Amino acid sequence: MSQSSYGRMLDAAQGALEDLLEDEYPTLELRPQKDRLQVFQTLATFFLRYMKIFRALEEVYDQIVHPQKRRVVHQVLDGVMGRLVELKNEMVELEHSEFHYFDDLLQDFKMTPEDLEVPIPRYFVREKMRALKEREKMLAHVLAKEGRPEHKSVNRPVLSMSMERAVWLLQVSERARQGRLRAHFMKTIRLEEQRRHLGSSMLDPDQAATCIQKVWRGYRDRRRVNKECLEEMIFLGMIPAQQQTPSPAQLRAQQVERRRHIIQEEHEAEYQTALVNIKESVRTVDGADIKESLQEQIRQWFLECRDASGKFPDFPSPEDGGSASIFAQKTPEQVAAEFAAKEEEREKKKKLKSEKDKKANDRKEKKKGKPKGKGGKGDTEEEETGWKMTPSNFLPTVFEGAKLYKEVWQNRDEQQNFLQRFDAQLVREEKRLEVEVELRVQVDELMRQELKNLKLVVDRDKGKKKKKVKKSSKKKKKKGRKTGKKKKKKEKDLTADRTIESLYEELVLEGIIIRPMNVKLSDYIGEYSYLGTTLRQADIEPMPSLSDVRQLIALYGILPLGSQCVHERGPLIRALLLTGPQGVGKKMLVHALCTETGANLFNLSPSTLAGKYPGKSGLQLLLHMVFKVARQLQPSVIWIGDAEKTFYKKVPKLEKEMEPKRLKKTLPKILKSIKAEDRVLVVGTSRRPFDADIKPFCKVYKKIILIPRPDYASRFTLWKELLQAHGALLDPKLDLSSLAKVTDGYTQGHILQAIQTILIPHRLELQAKRPLTAVEFIPPLARQDPVYKEEEESFKAWYSRTPLGKKRARAAKASEEQAILKKGKTKGGKLQKKGKEGKKKKKKKK
Repeated sequence: MSQSSYGRMLDAAQGALEDLLEDEYPTLELRPQKDRLQVFQTLATFFLRYMKIFRALEEVYDQIVHPQKRRVVHQVLDGVMGRLVELKNEMVELEHSEFHYFDDLLQDFKMTPEDLEVPIPRYFVREKMRALKEREKMLAHVLAKEGRPEHKSVNRPVLSMSMERAVWLLQVSERARQGRLRAHFMKTIRLEEQRRHLGSSMLDPDQAATCIQKVWRGYRDRRRVNKECLEEMIFLGMIPAQQQTPSPAQLRAQQVERRRHIIQEEHEAEYQTALVNIKESVRTVDGADIKESLQEQIRQWFLECRDASGKFPDFPSPEDGGSASIFAQKTPEQVAAEFAAKEEEREKKKKLKSEKDKKANDRKEKKKGKPKGKGGKGDTEEEETGWKMTPSNFLPTVFEGAKLYKEVWQNRDEQQNFLQRFDAQLVREEKRLEVEVELRVQVDELMRQELKNLKLVVDRDKGKKKKKVKKSSKKKKKKGRKTGKKKKKKEKDLTADRTIESLYEELVLEGIIIRPMNVKLSDYIGEYSYLGTTLRQADIEPMPSLSDVRQLIALYGILPLGSQCVHERGPLIRALLLTGPQGVGKKMLVHALCTETGANLFNLSPSTLAGKYPGKSGLQLLLHMVFKVARQLQPSVIWIGDAEKTFYKKVPKLEKEMEPKRLKKTLPKILKSIKAEDRVLVVGTSRRPFDADIKPFCKVYKKIILIPRPDYASRFTLWKELLQAHGALLDPKLDLSSLAKVTDGYTQGHILQAIQTILIPHRLELQAKRPLTAVEFIPPLARQDPVYKEEEESFKAWYSRTPLGKKRARAAKASEEQAILKKGKTKGGKLQKKGKEGKKKKKKKK
């Protein structure tokens, strides 16, 4: 696609965004709504529309090369990402569930389930590729310095064998070798006899020609029929299409994309140098004129205020904006009145605060005395108030970005700028404003001194009294502040004398910092669940699909860690728990989270910490080092494997030496220290969450993602993708549908292990002669234990006891009670009607 095509795509996305903002702003001002279904429909429509715009903006930002236009797109893109996270949070609080289903809305918007996949912005990793390469070099250098290999080889234990078993194996292999030689010898004899027989009997030329024609025509027709049958089966989706090599056009498009990335870097470097050069030129050329004009404006204001009020005004302080607050298209009288009004407002606010504090204390005392009952005011207020959308932190940024694009770039003629370099005129205008702001600070200091001298000359007595009053009041305020507020104790830096490089090296050598695997979120294979809405309508809570899990990882982990703006302004998620049976891909998702955002990976699993940094002081030092390095080299992911062991109800005897509960008391305190500006995420993985004490466990991990075993659609795609990835040829004889049906209850790990055991190099070489069949994969699967229904039910029961599960159960119970009440009212009304009709009939008879 050309730059003009991406320009049209950007125009279309901006138009859709303007329409969406027009629809969304009125919902923020609506009264509380009670119909939860209608509320969810509005939230879901906004979510899907934002997702569509996000996809378009991400593609545009990745490919356009204009540096100034990219900044505007980046601002809008951050706002859209944050708004998506906010809307997801609203839906979770509304439905009390992490998983939502949009089947009806997808049909209305003519979207496919693939459109629900959250696109991962490519600039998360690409814009900090140099830092990632330096970090990789540093990690490799530390490991090489210690003499450790980068990839540890797994030493498999040598199995012992008896003498009889060894002799028997040798005999079997030798007999098999002799049998193969005998078969080869007999085959050569048979072929020689056939040649002699054919050589003795000569056929007539016509008979030979018809024989050749018959064989050739049969072969040709069979080949044509097989090809047509294969094409039909591929078209119907009964057989997966074979992997095709990319066409020359596709290769050319990939090359153009890579070239655009290089041009982006070149244009960005030009733009950065131009910012410095143009600012210096504006300062040297126009600096003196700007300074003189500012001084003249301020002096004129002095005179106007003197003529209007009979005295010189007070110069606004730097906190109030200095002289910039004066020239807001207002008269001197209005400005003087505003300053007076501000002082009055400050005094009023202080009085109101003191009154409010008194009232709040009185209310608390009254509430303590009052008993809680069904007929209290609190219940009526809850019934009257319905759902109302919380104010957004991202809508203003989206609105500003959309407005800036509309005013500056939408109707701008870019035909002459074919290479899409920066616009010098826009840069000059921006830098002129910056220089004016910098010079205004200097001018304000000069004019403040000048005003002081004027007041001393003209209003000497009045000025002194006012200043004395103000100073005394300021001192009183300061004293009051000292008594009112307590200073928070600063945390001691236990490693103040050490550099970040030395701390990083120590954590690498101790095995705390590890290299994440190069795995992307798209490699986590799974299909969308098409029965979610139907099951929920029938009051059956469906198990989430693997597609929903991918979406949650992107919204809760990747977008906040990748974007500083989203992490600071969006809902703060400090800890995330991934739980599910063994082999569902929890560890893979942690590594994908690091790969997609370029984050550091810290391993604080109980097995890793065993025997390291003993004692309370050692643990305190370790956690201080980990979180200090994580903040300095953010984004960072702190992974705690087997998270349930930290919160064991009772530690097993075999694990007492490992001390799995070391982090139980300190982990909640450290999580509270993670602020909005720290892009640090604690991720726990657990395959037995029901072994942990649920209250402290859920206090630490407030966001819980339950990962189920794959359903039929996911298993079908898993078999297809994993077989192709391991070099298998998908022949029509390989029945993937049967394999997907047979492996019900098996996880992704089980399927992968079965494929790896069968597809050894020798078996891959024999595929042309002996195609793969589904029966070959049954023995390795039979050796593994699947996930039984009892285990799945135990996960469901545990999740229902979490805070979110309890809220959902309460909401379901309340809706059932409301439905019963409605039915009772309708039945009572019908009975009353019947009774009235019967009385009327009796009267008529009388």
